[in-house]
Amino acid sequence: MRAFITGTAGFIGFHLAELLLQEGWDVAGYDGMTDYYDVALKQRRHDMLGQHARFTATEALLEDAGAVSQAVAAARPDVIIHLAAQAGVRYSIDNPRAYVEANIIGTFNLMEAALAVKPAHLLMASTSSVYGANTDMPYAEHHKADTQMSFYAATKKANEAMAHSWAHIHNLPITMFRFFTVYGPWGRPDMALFKFTKAILAGEAIDVYNHGQMWRDFTYIDDLVRGIRLLMDVVPGRGAQVADDSLSPVAPWRVVNIGNSTKVRLEEFIDAIEAATGKPAIRNYMDMQQGDVPATWADATLLHNLTGYAPQTDMREGVARFVAWYRAHYDNA
Repeated sequence: MRAFITGTAGFIGFHLAELLLQEGWDVAGYDGMTDYYDVALKQRRHDMLGQHARFTATEALLEDAGAVSQAVAAARPDVIIHLAAQAGVRYSIDNPRAYVEANIIGTFNLMEAALAVKPAHLLMASTSSVYGANTDMPYAEHHKADTQMSFYAATKKANEAMAHSWAHIHNLPITMFRFFTVYGPWGRPDMALFKFTKAILAGEAIDVYNHGQMWRDFTYIDDLVRGIRLLMDVVPGRGAQVADDSLSPVAPWRVVNIGNSTKVRLEEFIDAIEAATGKPAIRNYMDMQQGDVPATWADATLLHNLTGYAPQTDMREGVARFVAWYRAHYDNA
């Protein structure tokens, strides 16, 4: 089996590619190697994947329609998983055009390229941020998702709508998944766990927004990619619906939450980092940042109904694994 994955030098794409390669898949990766964060970290991920004989990579931007089309055509994939995007809630306030170019135009280029090869299944990443100002939690796929709080979230909601129309018009099976605060080894340096661990080990202060009154559904990376892997085999429109299904009545399209289904207070998360590092955090309490939301919490019932799987890694265990990786990667910091 052949898979085409965008964002293989990224956090999630790297882990998914590694999982598929271990299962014996041929994996064609595609990544723009943008400098939103440390390119050396991205290159290291690709270098590790490159140790597998069945991995090939194209380094080009999603905005380059010709490059996307050529790479997809060469890969002849059975499944396409689109994970590449311009990420980050706060950066989308300062540089919204990057999100239009990568997340809107780039995603369109990928969907268009998919038509030429007609994969059995196209899977695309969305985000829990699409739920926006909705306070009805835990979030379920049928809940309102029309009040996005950041431009990043708005582009991801646009991707969901684009994909639905594409699935309807071209009868192309598409699954969208909404991620909930993914963390773990090889994570992104702009995310809280990475930043907090780095600062705590260095004896520096960490910024704690909304004075600590923040809750997140922290989802460990291994749990997330296992959920994606299982959803690859659950093709929308092929087979009976399940309870709580989000399957469209007019297209082979569905959206699925992938989360740990546990709401954790930010202060507890920081406590776990302190325990794993053996060092106290210097907490700089601040007001809520523009575009952010105070809480996210997944109802992952549909994921379980479709696959029989439920993410279950305990947050403290996952944090300890990340800190161990961080110390090893950065020379026992």
